Amino acid sequence: MIGLIQRVLEAKVVVAGHTVGQIQTGILLLLGVERADTETQAKRLLERVLNYRIFEDNEGRMNRSLLDIQGGLLVVPQFTLPADTQKGNRPSFTPAAPPEQGKQLFDYFCTQIQTQGHELQSGVFGADMKVHLINNGPVTFWLKT
Repeated sequence: MIGLIQRVLEAKVVVAGHTVGQIQTGILLLLGVERADTETQAKRLLERVLNYRIFEDNEGRMNRSLLDIQGGLLVVPQFTLPADTQKGNRPSFTPAAPPEQGKQLFDYFCTQIQTQGHELQSGVFGADMKVHLINNGPVTFWLKT
């Protein structure tokens, strides 16, 4: 499972002209599911996202997590993240999970967020989404489990 996390001042996802998810300070997570992924990888990635220290402390160091700052989390499914880009000029999506598996693990990931008592904002699996964000830093990390 792949998570591209971006530290944001604000972010939102729009589907068919309607905002379906929106946060202020926090993390925008683009979530990619690979064929071999299971609920185990989803749980581990969520743990890393919530605890990854990318927010500044009082000394200006990246030493605080999303949990520490009680920030927002906006999760957006992105099937292109697992693409194989090693050869040629066109990506191969062979490493990506099939849509049914991708949706099941995306839904599981989102359910785990809520189960742990965190507010969930998300995009819509399979939809044509417009993602708006103000990246703070910019700070962007690629996490893989």
